[in-house]
Amino acid sequence: MKRSLRFPFVLLVLVAAALSCRSVARRGLTVGPFIDVDASPRPIEAEGPNETLYLLSAAEPGAVELRHDVEDLLGGSLDSAEAAGGRYRLISIWRRGVKPGNRSGFTARLRFPALPEHPKHDRVFPEFRRLLGDWYHDRRAFRPEVLSELVRRIKRPVDQHYGYPDTGRPYATCAVVGNSGILLKSEHGDLIDGHDLVIRLNNARVEGYQRHVGSKTSLSFINSNVLHSCALRVGCHCHPYGDLVPIVIYICQPAHFLEYMVCNSTHKPPLLVTDGAFDTLCARIVKYYSLKTFVEGTGKHPAQWGKFHDEKMFHYSSGMQAIVLALGICERVSVFGFGKSTDAKHHYHTDQMAELGLHDYAAEYEFYGDLVERPQAIPFLRDAGIKVPPVAFYH
Repeated sequence: MKRSLRFPFVLLVLVAAALSCRSVARRGLTVGPFIDVDASPRPIEAEGPNETLYLLSAAEPGAVELRHDVEDLLGGSLDSAEAAGGRYRLISIWRRGVKPGNRSGFTARLRFPALPEHPKHDRVFPEFRRLLGDWYHDRRAFRPEVLSELVRRIKRPVDQHYGYPDTGRPYATCAVVGNSGILLKSEHGDLIDGHDLVIRLNNARVEGYQRHVGSKTSLSFINSNVLHSCALRVGCHCHPYGDLVPIVIYICQPAHFLEYMVCNSTHKPPLLVTDGAFDTLCARIVKYYSLKTFVEGTGKHPAQWGKFHDEKMFHYSSGMQAIVLALGICERVSVFGFGKSTDAKHHYHTDQMAELGLHDYAAEYEFYGDLVERPQAIPFLRDAGIKVPPVAFYH
């Protein structure tokens, strides 16, 4: 039976705050127009988006480093060669002005088992540059309406793979299954499997856990660090759900388009990369809520946020982006396995206990709370061209 989110959700936020050593209690503060970072903060609107936070969220952490990485990759030179007697391929991208062969001069390198289906040597770099250039171009554009394009970009190729009719409409019900250890505290397996679409994250195992997490997987959502591990295996064997499950990837490092090219050439079902504009939308949402919880928890001006966060490492979680993806392709969204407990592992299928420091989980939980209770208050989604579907969290 569905449980009310209000009480459990508060617990999620409190636990996240304890783990991150940051208070997220509402203080009723507001910040006026950005004039002086050392000025005393003014009252912040508790029930609506704050213009200062909205504007500051546009400054994406790590944007300068990302631009440099992309420029190095697009401006460099590529070498694709056979290795180990033809059993492996080695692709290297060298920085501009660096002679190939200089061990300290490459910006990307991938060694993988060679198969006839892989791209020909002379096609690797042109295709890599096209994929990376298009993605980065889209990423620099802020287009909230990209959310309304997900039925066409994601649902349509998934439905074609499964032989479903192209209705042009979202799925009726979707389950996003996270990896938190709290999943083992309940038996939602059958409930999860009853949804039209089941999305799982980062190759979390289901075997042995079906009673708690279900057994159905319609779509695998992974970050490109996971894809890198897949590319090192013969045929890019990528996940524990079988070889016929479509995969959606978001790019963590621009060099991972090499892995995408390798895997896309051998992967039978669709292998889809999230649109760069969609990545930017998710980044702004999380940055906004991170600024908001920072101001409410510390009373400091939001412009000081960067002094308390490692901006080069700050990033939204895979789970957060999977939930936003579901908003664009589903009429109702159920979320399982999100949240923390002091007596539960970080991931139900591993022994990892600690969270990753590059995610602001407290900020993401604030976002989830608004999704459930007042979606109209979420900045950016109001211009997305969709009606935000009902979202329920099971705890």
